Amino acid sequence: MVKVRQSTIIDAPIDDVWAILRDFNSHDRWHPAIAFSEIEGGDPVDAVGAVRHFRLADGGELREQLLALSDKDRRLSYCLLEAPLPLMGYVASVRLKPVTDGNATFWEWSSEFQPPAHRRDELVKLVTEGIYQAGFEAVRRLLWRKTVAAPVEARPPGTIVVPAPSASAPRAVSPIAPGQAERTRAVLVERYGGPEVLQFTEIGLPPPGPNEVRIRHTAIGVNFIDVYCRTGYFDLLQPPGVPGMEAAGVIEAVGPEVSGFMVGDRVAYACPPVGAYAERRNMAPDLLVHLSDDVTDEIAAAGLLKGVTASFLLHDVHAARPGSVVLIHAAAGGVGQLLVQWARHLGATVIATVSSDDKARIVERLGAHHVIVYSRENFADAVMRLTNGAGADVAYDAVGNDTFGGSLAALGVRGHLVSFGQASGPVGNWDIGRFSSKSITISRPNYAHYTDTPEKLAPHVNRFFSALRQGVIRVEPPTRYPLSQAAAAHRDLESRRTTGALVLTV
Repeated sequence: MVKVRQSTIIDAPIDDVWAILRDFNSHDRWHPAIAFSEIEGGDPVDAVGAVRHFRLADGGELREQLLALSDKDRRLSYCLLEAPLPLMGYVASVRLKPVTDGNATFWEWSSEFQPPAHRRDELVKLVTEGIYQAGFEAVRRLLWRKTVAAPVEARPPGTIVVPAPSASAPRAVSPIAPGQAERTRAVLVERYGGPEVLQFTEIGLPPPGPNEVRIRHTAIGVNFIDVYCRTGYFDLLQPPGVPGMEAAGVIEAVGPEVSGFMVGDRVAYACPPVGAYAERRNMAPDLLVHLSDDVTDEIAAAGLLKGVTASFLLHDVHAARPGSVVLIHAAAGGVGQLLVQWARHLGATVIATVSSDDKARIVERLGAHHVIVYSRENFADAVMRLTNGAGADVAYDAVGNDTFGGSLAALGVRGHLVSFGQASGPVGNWDIGRFSSKSITISRPNYAHYTDTPEKLAPHVNRFFSALRQGVIRVEPPTRYPLSQAAAAHRDLESRRTTGALVLTV
């Protein structure tokens, strides 16, 4: 457990400082890290048990609960319920005392939490500098503005701060293929960067080549690999280019050398090349999948890439067997939900981790035997407790930096860490000599290496659709965004505000 304590002197009467800090819903008016705050359920701001919901300036969200408040002692304490960072068990206190020599206030801010060992220094710095020091200065500025009679910004009742949409209006000229007779609307990345680089515009659309089909999309899957393409972490997309590797739709034109596909066929795909974030596109039909009538376009777009991924993770990379213990991170996410259901069907004991109670309830309904809310509990310790010290046989980890070290600690002897994503960032450099203490093995599977030919792809597609039809797995209706709002979909995906799958609708 890490203990952090910072203090300062505020050159203002204690009642003035306390009036600001005792308002459990005031941070968005003075702390630079907070963009929006609200008290859930309409509880009073000084009600013990009240929960405040923050949206951070960087788009992340968190929830904190008031544990105690004393006007007599001018102190309060609160805990973290949900956060985008692993500040496990975070409890903080604020305490004020009058400075006897002058009309000033002594302010002490302290907290305890249990960070992952490899992120200890980073998170301690975040708390001491990004939260405490920044907060001290912000309150000083707020009180100074009051001193010079500048009004403190009032909170309009019920106001919700919504990030401004970044998608621009469609362009009149295509940046890719000027002069093309046909055009289509698409989401274009002209430079690597954040969600704001996703620009809704028009691009040229040539006729399909001899060995191509043209697809009119109806639903487009949104996956974390699209984020990696947008940021440049994966070089699958070279700007200017259109991201996206998963969609469903109808074939509206066929090249003269194409066989096996006809105009009007319903198809789906989950493969490179990128280019799915468009109303229409041309592509080779090698890895297209025919859709049967019992599979909707949205379910195909929301589930094909995730279902194929779950298939090779559970059957090829590490076979989940009856009696084995599997640890699944981000279990409420798109792939996570399929892994939970499928691993349980295969007879494994499923331990799932999530970031909030709401997500925990989703995963419990899907059949996880144990669910750990990692924002308030060390998941590695919990796995050891649940397995009587034996540890998990395999950890399926798409979170990356935040969980990698904990996943290693949660494995048993000869455990297998399957690292198939890095939503929280790269895992960094690790000395593989440390793995010998438990003979741990690590896999870093690449989707394309399991799916880049029809022969490799077909078994996984067949297994996925069969599991859907048999009710072994269920793909929940996805969260929809218009194609023009792809940036909003990326923001929500990256801030972990979503559960299940996301699709762009056309």
